Amino acid sequence: MLEVGWYSTKLLLKGKLLRNPFYFFRQVALATAVGALILIIMAQMETTLLFPIIISSLATGIAMPFLLKDVKLK
Repeated sequence: MLEVGWYSTKLLLKGKLLRNPFYFFRQVALATAVGALILIIMAQMETTLLFPIIISSLATGIAMPFLLKDVKLK
């Protein structure tokens, strides 16, 4: 299992894993920005930092499969 992950990471860094790497990084950046925005907005509320972290992580984790459903591998 670790060997497959390591091999995939090496291919990703060499640029040989994804057909359209710009699309992949754009979608990841979009999900990260949405998660950071949710975290910043919720952190301004008068609650502990635990709840905004949980909610923003959940929202980002739920959004990722929908954003990355069209990613094509070589």
